Amino acid sequence: MAELFKFSRGPAQLVLAPSLGGAIARLDVAGRPVLRPWNGDTGNPFSLANNVLVPFSNRISGGGINWNGDHHPIKANLPGDAYPIHGDGFQRHWSIEETSVDSARLVLEAGRIGPFQYRAEQVFRLTQNELQVALTLVNTGPQTLPFGCGFHPWFPRSAATRLSFSAKSVWMEDADHLPTRNLNLDDTPDWSFRSARPLPDDLLNNGYTDWRGHALITQGADHVSVRVTASENLSTAIVYSPNAKADFFCFEPVSHPVDAFNLNGHPGLVPLAPSQSIQTWMEISWSSE
Repeated sequence: MAELFKFSRGPAQLVLAPSLGGAIARLDVAGRPVLRPWNGDTGNPFSLANNVLVPFSNRISGGGINWNGDHHPIKANLPGDAYPIHGDGFQRHWSIEETSVDSARLVLEAGRIGPFQYRAEQVFRLTQNELQVALTLVNTGPQTLPFGCGFHPWFPRSAATRLSFSAKSVWMEDADHLPTRNLNLDDTPDWSFRSARPLPDDLLNNGYTDWRGHALITQGADHVSVRVTASENLSTAIVYSPNAKADFFCFEPVSHPVDAFNLNGHPGLVPLAPSQSIQTWMEISWSSE
């Protein structure tokens, strides 16, 4: 059995699963899901309602990273995936360090994947109208390395779901889900979500860059409509939806595009010297009406 921690504020209830990667198991308001609820499968981290992504987001190609003239190998960390993905924070046991009637602080003391060594902390604060998650990531290793991070919430999807947000460009992907071309959304309006629209019927798994930090998700009567807001340094939004038959989609505020370690300029990655840190946050809010 997974250790769960529950608390409520008014009609809102949050359930955390510290032992399952510091994840959110569910977030409901008046009995309706804000996030797709966890199905209880302890062997599948992506059945949870939200995963934290440290010390990087999404896939890294090339067997690792090249930094300051050195190659640092990173092994694939999920069965069936050829590339390391989403760091290791979502696969590790986090401890509950502090709780109150409306908050909890979870800590991962010894994260480690490839060359990365780090400490991470999440602080969750729940109100009647909002969930705030603040993330701190500290380089505890002996060398300067490029770090990234983000959040991976899973939202309910139905025929009534509509998504809107503003961004500058979108990355196309290849068969391995690695980036190929970056397209300006002014020139490719079919890829834009500037006006609220349904999700496509087919696979969508693309990174939107220069995201403006706000998104609106409108749902039908069975689920809760929300506004997603994130810190300025989470300027890429990954939108993932398998197809129209799926009962979920993901809108992921992250610090960098997919495989940024192998893109020119390492966009969004932050070089951290030993003991230096990154602070980020995400908020999910809803109406009390």
